[in-house]
Formats: sequence, structure tokens, C-alpha cells
Amino acid sequence: MWCLLVLLCSQGVAFSAGFTSASTADVDISHCKKSRNPECFMNVSEIIRYHGYPSEEYEVTTEDGYILAVYRIPAGRNDRNTGQRPAVFLQHAFLGDATHWISNLPSNSLGFVLADAGYDVWLGNSRGNTWSLKHKTLKPCQKEFWQFSFNEMGKYDIPAELNFIMNKTGQKDVFYIGHSEGSTSGFIAFYMYPELAKRVKVFFALGPVTACPHATSPLVKITNLPEPLLRLVLGYKGAAHQIKFLKGPVTQLCTSLDKFCAHILCYIAGGSVKNINSSRTDMYVGHSPAGTSVHDIFHWRQLAHTDRFQAYDYGSKENMKKYNQTAPPAYKIEEIKTPTAVWSGGQDTFADPTDMARLLPRITNLIYHEHFPAWGHLDFIWGLDAPEKMYLKIIEILRKYF
Repeated sequence: MWCLLVLLCSQGVAFSAGFTSASTADVDISHCKKSRNPECFMNVSEIIRYHGYPSEEYEVTTEDGYILAVYRIPAGRNDRNTGQRPAVFLQHAFLGDATHWISNLPSNSLGFVLADAGYDVWLGNSRGNTWSLKHKTLKPCQKEFWQFSFNEMGKYDIPAELNFIMNKTGQKDVFYIGHSEGSTSGFIAFYMYPELAKRVKVFFALGPVTACPHATSPLVKITNLPEPLLRLVLGYKGAAHQIKFLKGPVTQLCTSLDKFCAHILCYIAGGSVKNINSSRTDMYVGHSPAGTSVHDIFHWRQLAHTDRFQAYDYGSKENMKKYNQTAPPAYKIEEIKTPTAVWSGGQDTFADPTDMARLLPRITNLIYHEHFPAWGHLDFIWGLDAPEKMYLKIIEILRKYF
């Protein structure tokens, strides 16, 4: 993803130089000297503490052996009373990580807003991303490590994380907030484990994606390439992880050309540059993309092309071995009874309004839905108006159900 960003930005710089070289004396280059946000190079706990919040870090082992990093903000910035608070678990989107919820300043980051509102905030990380590259027996250099998609995230990761949180806090239930793929794996977990779903007070789905045949993001359109070509480019292990030697140049680029980087983000995910804090784009690209498996990417490719919310399709022969049926089993959203609140965006290039319109009637216990025509896929987590338009409503619903 950020290889695309580097390419486009470098081309943009070249074009700019070509058209302005005759009048460089008139160009203000002071913006090139701006300093990067220090959080670009921090880990999750360091970011939390940098903003004055308490932080805890845990490792959660799944049933199939993956070791996930889970972070906790047990109290608000000005409240050190860590007595029992309602637990809220936040699960990031495709190619994301826990930093998605704390990338902006505290007043504009959902993780911090919830902590200040009196909630015990937990931030998850999907298997295979920057912070969850451990396994009991496998190593990332092995192909076997990467044989997972959002199916396994829903089947193993979410149950392990939620059960860990409830055991750690002594609470019998928890709130769940998922963005994009975080919602996808939530739907899978709550369908596969009805008893777990009963312990989720409310499921907040932000820009949820199940089937996505109408998605228009370049990241989805790339999957239209022939499978052999994609395999040649992507391989069979992990993909879209942070590249260490590029992190410095890319974050500096998005410090100097912050608005240009914001335009690239909106080109990929939809929405308006006016609703993004461009001074934070170096922070965004400093931690994202956080990586996933190629297997996961191919599962999304299937959802875009088959228009069915189902497990990974290995082909009829392998499906029979794995599922005991020729077609992969479908995830029956209609059977989930958890109270569910949904937010959608009219300019979302991943969770397209047409696909959203088909998803909403399938949610049996839909307690709330709000649609923002101008929002893209990133506005749910990074939008300047998200606190006023959505975060306050989330807190209102949290208080109603606790």
C-alpha cells in the first residue's frame, strides 16, 4: 500500500519540480523543514503514555497457537482510579493495528475519548500484523505461519481476546467496536460462538465489510489481476508490512507533503481531505500498513468476486477435505442476536453504500444505524468531525446498555 504512496508521492514531487523549476525563488520550502510527530517511531504503549494515559500490555495465545499483543488503557488521562470500569474492546481494520485508535490527538482518537469517558479500553491486534508476529511453534519465515485469513481471526483471535479481557477484569460481558475487517471478524466470531455473542453487550460496526463486489478502492481493484500474476507478486506468506528502511523517508515525505499524502489516503479509501488532520499523516503512514497474510488478501479477493460472505474457497476437492462439502460454508449474519449499531459512509471505497444496503437487512438486532454521505473509510477512525458526529453517540449507547 505504501509502496503505492511512495511511488505516487515521488512522481508528484517530480512533476512539481518540472513545472516550477523556473520560479523556485517564489516557492516556500520552509514546510520541508517541519518536524515529524514523535509518535511515528513509538510502539503502542509508548504512544499511550506519551499522551499521559496509563498503559498495560498483554500477550494472548489463541487456540491454534498465535500470540497476539493486546494493549489496555485502564483509565483516563486525569483519572488514576483504575477501579472496575465497563470494558470496551476495539479491533482495527484490514492492514491496520492498534495505533488506528490512538493516531490523532486525545480529543480526536476514539481510544483516548473512551478512556476519558470512564471506560476500560482494550486494543487488539490481528495475527500477522506488526505487533502479533509470534506463534507457539511456527515462525514468520515459514509458509505455514501465514495460512490464515479473517476467517481465523473471527474463529480464534476475537474469542481468545474477549475471553482474556473478561477473565482479567472479572466482568461477565464486554462491548465490541470493530472497524472494517474488525467488524468482519466480529460477525464471524458471534455467528460461530453464540454463547460468546451473548456476552457482548453491543457490537459497534464502523464501515463493516462482508461482501464487497461494489468496492472501488484501488487496493480492491488490484485483485482483478489474474491469480497467477498476483501470486507471482505477493507470494504465499505475509504482505504489506512496514519496511524499516522506508519508514524514515516516507514519514518525512508525509511531514513535508502532508496534504499530498492526505490526498493519497482519500484516493485509496474515499472521503474528503478537509476532514483529515493532514499534520498527522506522518503518524498514519508510520504505522500503516501493518501487514497481513497473502491468504487474507486472497480471501478478500474472493468476497469481491463471488459476492458471498463465506469461508475461504479452496476449490471443491479441497473444500470437501476441509469443510466436508464442496462449497465453503457461509456466515449467517441473520443468526447473530447481539445488539448491533452500524455507521456507514457515502464515499467509502471499501464498504460501498450499495453493499451496505444489502448488509443492513441481514442484521437481526440492529439497534442503530447512521449514514454520513461525505465520509470515506478512514473518517470513522481519523475524521476531524468523528468525535462530534459519532464518538458521542457511541458513548451514549454504551451508557444506555451498561
